Amino acid sequence: MHKYIILFFSVLMLFAACSGNNAPEGTIAEEPMISLLTDVHLTDGSLYSVSQTPDSLYKYGSARYKALFKRHHTTDKQFKASLKYYTTQPVKMLEMYDRVSANIQAKIDSLNKKGRSNTAPGNKNAIPVK
Repeated sequence: MHKYIILFFSVLMLFAACSGNNAPEGTIAEEPMISLLTDVHLTDGSLYSVSQTPDSLYKYGSARYKALFKRHHTTDKQFKASLKYYTTQPVKMLEMYDRVSANIQAKIDSLNKKGRSNTAPGNKNAIPVK
């Protein structure tokens, strides 16, 4: 009898796992979500340059996030719902964050490369390094 109970719950868990992979209506697809998450984290990082008073963080932060969601043709409500769905899919979320991390690293490398070329000795527009 114990074997049948284990078998029943194993089949039930397998069925629940297979049926749970369907994204709810309105969920942002993976590729646009990766791009959106990259921009959200870059926006988060840009807020460190704002003075750390509560009013200024709200004022500048909310405007930046509204512009970000508008640029990605989504809303904060849709973003939160999509993020909630993807957090129930840990393997998929980990793969997405690997790509988000790679996107951010590529942007950092690009900025570093551009910074080195601006300070090159043969560059007429070079910024003097002291």
